[in-house]
Amino acid sequence: MHTARRYLLALAMGTLVLCSWLAPMDAPAMAQVDAGLKRALVSFASARVLNAAISVAQGTEALVQPFGFGVTLAPGQVLDPVNDLVEQFSKLMLAASVVFGIQKVLISMGGYWPLSVLLTGAVLGWGWCCWCGLRPPAWLSRLLVIVLMLRFAVPVVTLGSDVLWQKFLAADYQSSQQLIGSASGQVQQLGPNMPIAPDNAGLIDKLKGWVAKNADVKKNFDDLKQAAEQATEHIIKLIAVFMLQTLVLPLLLLWAMYGVARRVFEWQGRPLSQDKLAVSP
Repeated sequence: MHTARRYLLALAMGTLVLCSWLAPMDAPAMAQVDAGLKRALVSFASARVLNAAISVAQGTEALVQPFGFGVTLAPGQVLDPVNDLVEQFSKLMLAASVVFGIQKVLISMGGYWPLSVLLTGAVLGWGWCCWCGLRPPAWLSRLLVIVLMLRFAVPVVTLGSDVLWQKFLAADYQSSQQLIGSASGQVQQLGPNMPIAPDNAGLIDKLKGWVAKNADVKKNFDDLKQAAEQATEHIIKLIAVFMLQTLVLPLLLLWAMYGVARRVFEWQGRPLSQDKLAVSP
């Protein structure tokens, strides 16, 4: 190795050891996980409120009988597909909350001091071999990659995912979350309240009373259906947002980080013959 490369390597190895012990990324990563967990719980609560409001609207079937001899209207059943989607969305939000909770645990486990001790030993051994012009053993390079991933993967992936979240996903989340919250209020407001006529009233009186009090039932349920279906598009957007933040982006960043670490450290541990083969035409 050239002298400049040796000092650069020593600086890089020293930085890894210092970051392992000082943990500059752990606290920011934990804060971002807490923020993501809060967002997931807010969306979960909104989904449960919307689900309850739609379920109440669907349960008005028994109240739409004008005089109880077989005329049954069930306009709330048109909300079944929307309600099924809301239920699946609430389950996904619960799963996202669990993922954020697991990330918190993994960050705490990665900051445990025995792992930093192991990383320090692996870095010193690997760096000493390179400083002396020797190729580190393959097992030492693999161990260093594994310990690096255990120590830094979750904080790096969390912070990287948050950067992408702020850049591309935050605006969609805010608008969709606000609309779902307002949709819950609209569903509760538009859900018809249809009292039953007294049993001692005559048939004509029951009919008149029912027509007078429920002339706008169809309009209410049309508005109710429209409000619920408007929420469907934004529910799908939120599903996409949380899938990207908790699954797709972390896996991509984890794969990229592992690939870079393996290429940097395990390449140094390859036999010399492999380097000759790699540069030969």
